[in-house]
Amino acid sequence: MSRRARTAIAAAIPAEFEDLLSAAGRRVLAGSHPLCGALAQPRTRFLARTDLLDRARAERVRRVLQQALADSMERMARPIPPETISEMRHDYAELLPKTSRASTVYFESRREPGVKAAERIGLVRMMRSASFRAFAEALAGRRLAAGWGLQVLRYGAGDYAGPHNDHHPENRDARGGYIDLHVGLSDPGVAHQWLVYSRAGHFSEIVPVAGPPTVTAYRLPFWHYTTPLAVRRGHPDAARWVLLGTFLYR
Repeated sequence: MSRRARTAIAAAIPAEFEDLLSAAGRRVLAGSHPLCGALAQPRTRFLARTDLLDRARAERVRRVLQQALADSMERMARPIPPETISEMRHDYAELLPKTSRASTVYFESRREPGVKAAERIGLVRMMRSASFRAFAEALAGRRLAAGWGLQVLRYGAGDYAGPHNDHHPENRDARGGYIDLHVGLSDPGVAHQWLVYSRAGHFSEIVPVAGPPTVTAYRLPFWHYTTPLAVRRGHPDAARWVLLGTFLYR
């Protein structure tokens, strides 16, 4: 890669998450937007907004991810285990573990190729920035712990996440709940992808997560799933990127 290309990549991903925000997003960060504290409300476990990111800056980030990170990601495929049918012994006793298919970068080891690439392009720096946690705190309405978890996902055609609740009863720090903050960046060739979640015990809520740059925030655990990504004709390689931060309560 040429020096000019490296300079362009470095300039596309800001050091602070704040620099990726729109005017509305900056009001959230400043504590002056009606969304502040939304996830502290008992009835609100999930929100999705398309007005919190600067669209031109977000598109530059998406292009860099596709150019510099896609080839370094780990393929994740968790199909439906056949024994969920073959070992059933009673009618209507289905038990489905979490299933999914996507490409990902886990940040458990800096030796992983995807982690090295994410550090090289400045993505880790932005996702570790103080304004990223401050933005999550503004939506959560409470202080969040330092040292939050990171993940990057890339959904291509047909990729999805099956029904799951993100409850971790074996983790002392997470068993009481936590906050996920997602930044979604979609290729124009993506036709649609939806997030379906439960309310009052039913999968009755559905919101689009592909299209304009989208911020989604979750007060977990609760049941939800992401539908298979559909691409437009002539765009077989279109994808949706998700930059994910997981924040424990302080």
